[in-house]
Amino acid sequence: METTLPAVGARATFDVHALASLISLLKNQGYQVVGPTVRDGAVTCDVIEGVEDLPGGWGDDQSAGRYRLKKRGDAALFGHNLGPQGPKRYLHPPELLMFEGTRDDGAFRILGNPPEPAKRAFLGVRPCELAAIACLDRVLENDRYVDPAYHDRRHNALVIAVNCTQAAGTCFCTSMGTGPRAQSGFDLALTELADRALFVAEVGSDDGAELLGQIQHREPTADETAAADALVEQTARGIGRQLDTTGLKELLTDSFDSPRWDEVAQRCLSCANCTLVCPTCFCTTVEDLTDVAGQDAERWRKWDSCFTDSFSYIHGGSVRLSVKSRYRQWLTHKLAYWVDQFGTFGCVGCGRCITWCPGKIDITEEVAAIRVGQASTPARDVHVPPVAFS
Repeated sequence: METTLPAVGARATFDVHALASLISLLKNQGYQVVGPTVRDGAVTCDVIEGVEDLPGGWGDDQSAGRYRLKKRGDAALFGHNLGPQGPKRYLHPPELLMFEGTRDDGAFRILGNPPEPAKRAFLGVRPCELAAIACLDRVLENDRYVDPAYHDRRHNALVIAVNCTQAAGTCFCTSMGTGPRAQSGFDLALTELADRALFVAEVGSDDGAELLGQIQHREPTADETAAADALVEQTARGIGRQLDTTGLKELLTDSFDSPRWDEVAQRCLSCANCTLVCPTCFCTTVEDLTDVAGQDAERWRKWDSCFTDSFSYIHGGSVRLSVKSRYRQWLTHKLAYWVDQFGTFGCVGCGRCITWCPGKIDITEEVAAIRVGQASTPARDVHVPPVAFS
């Protein structure tokens, strides 16, 4: 096998042993490796130590309000679809200690925060999650104000993507132009040929090229390249859910009084599951804590959701008291107001909000129902730029 340094855009083939070497190499270079692993009955995103931690031989069955692990008939390491969480929980953590302090001789002294891992390598990032990271980049780093915590984590991250070789029942990435093939935003992108225990890799950056150059690899055969491309194309054809984005921003902003909001509110539990599993939701709240003696204090930033009663609280009460108003705010922000704010949709078609909704509410069905309800008003076509990867 070759060990020469490949160029950006080049493709290479390596085996499972080389993947194990890649993980070891990353750890030796000081990276904390984060990838898919089986935990609590789901494939989730967590720190891994080696190939043995990956969900080899595991797949999943997903539909509206349903997620079940299932055994595959092979030893595929990435033969699953998205679990409930992804890289966002490390780039934009659910709980972040902003500062802590203590009384010291009558004064209040700020203490240093616990150190974060210097570098993280994300393994197995799906194409729709690459698009979600690009959305977070736009909101938390490339807007008027920069979130320093996100900035530090993002610029110390290496991304190894995995192209999807099967579709979940809740995927609609093709509608949003975000998958199932990784287009950009990665250092390396892998396509797993499970029946051959091989990976066809594409180099996406100089860092990825340097990394690949340090493990055993070779040039892929024409058959391996064709097989990898065919798997991704087959996956695209297998995506059953669709979301019509034609004139979508105008459709939703013109449908504030649609009776469909009342109908969906009858099923919505306002549990916030959809926002907690969403890879692009970024809303937070701040909590201050003190001990009983008033000696020590902490300030924490925590994920929040537009589905909670307190989210829209201002002096005198909450602005959105009804479930109807909260669901309407969430959906119209994702697919309409987000376009006004950031130039793209705030949805990447990952389908998590469908899978993990206990009320089996399907965002694609809701948009379609609103569109039918507004059929008497001609839809206005609008061009929405695709997610811009950094």
